[in-house]
Amino acid sequence: MILFLRGLFIIVILSMIGVTGWAGSQQALSAFAQSPTMRDPWVIATLVDAYWAFIAFFVWVAWKEQSLASRVLWFVSIILLGNMAMAAYMLRELFAVPANGSLDPVFTR
Repeated sequence: MILFLRGLFIIVILSMIGVTGWAGSQQALSAFAQSPTMRDPWVIATLVDAYWAFIAFFVWVAWKEQSLASRVLWFVSIILLGNMAMAAYMLRELFAVPANGSLDPVFTR
């Protein structure tokens, strides 16, 4: 299972870097923020949904991390980078245990 999860989060981070790079090469984020599309109800609903998911994931990260500095760093990273930061956190946790080890240390303190 650990190998599967490592592969999954490697795919997540690489695909997010790729699609973000592609989108940035097509249109500046500032231009999108000022476009009429940004006011579309489904765009707004999707953003609200994504940011609530980021916050829910961060609650777990904050429980796992012991220092305030680490919690603040991960909060800022998750809010600014979203799934890229979440995948990076999961990869950090998954590579801290042996491939044939237990998932308990990944999901608990």
